[in-house]
Amino acid sequence: MDHAGKRPLAWLSLAAALLLAAPGPAAAEPQVVATIPPIHSLVAGVMADIGQPHLLVKGGASPHTYALRPSDAEMLGHADVIFWVGDGLENFLVRPLAALGGGADVVALSTAPGLRLLATREGGVWEEDEHEHETDHKHDATDPHIWLDPANAQAMVGAIVAALSRRDPAHAQAYAANGARMSDRLANLRGEIGALLAPVADRPFLVFHDAYQYFETAFGLSAVGAIAVSPERPPGARRLGELRDRVQAVGVRCVFREPQFTPRLAETLADGTGARIGVLDPLGADIKAGPDLYFRLIRGDAEALKGCLEAKPAG
Repeated sequence: MDHAGKRPLAWLSLAAALLLAAPGPAAAEPQVVATIPPIHSLVAGVMADIGQPHLLVKGGASPHTYALRPSDAEMLGHADVIFWVGDGLENFLVRPLAALGGGADVVALSTAPGLRLLATREGGVWEEDEHEHETDHKHDATDPHIWLDPANAQAMVGAIVAALSRRDPAHAQAYAANGARMSDRLANLRGEIGALLAPVADRPFLVFHDAYQYFETAFGLSAVGAIAVSPERPPGARRLGELRDRVQAVGVRCVFREPQFTPRLAETLADGTGARIGVLDPLGADIKAGPDLYFRLIRGDAEALKGCLEAKPAG
């Protein structure tokens, strides 16, 4: 018998056996979009070694005034999961998200379990009792800058892990492990920043817009007012006069501007009062996007506060 004729059949059988024994293709990671750099950073940390989330609002642009581009709409249309703070911050997304038709899981992190929410403060000059005014969770009363408290970031990491695990159960264990590491880093960060800022916690300062209430509350700081109610609404002459009176009355040590906006207003308020000019950034405009951005953002703002508040008054 010619055994050569049987060889192709033998090789085919062996190949079939190897294919059956080989592991199947790895489960594809979900397509994930996060709106702003700090949220993107937390999501990127949870997705480490699994996939890369897409960042929507890039280049230091403000979510208060952002205009959606066609490429952004395309990104949202292909997303499996979309993380945003909520319509109190990214109002430009309300209609586009409603138009998606349920294809993506849309996760508003302002509803994360365990989150501490604070009520929006009124006016540009604040009284002490406003700092501890927690919201009754009515959406229109909530300050949306929730990420600037590392304890809130821990709560958001938990919600991110849960949402990704529901959409992508094949990687649930990896998401949980990454989330635990992120939560540990955030707990350590909170302790580190608390110790750094304790020596200057009672020194009064003024911010550009009211984005830092969660940061102030987390670390017991003494902000006394904001130049602008919101970035898109410049203050009038009356408001500037009230703020300038406040700067002088309480001995404001620093007036903080933001890198995305002109320094002129901060300089006008500080001129002749002895207050120094500093820079705070709620978004991480000049920090490379990724899992470390959140930590660099919080440390950078803490160091800016400490450096300005402990310096001698301007001459």
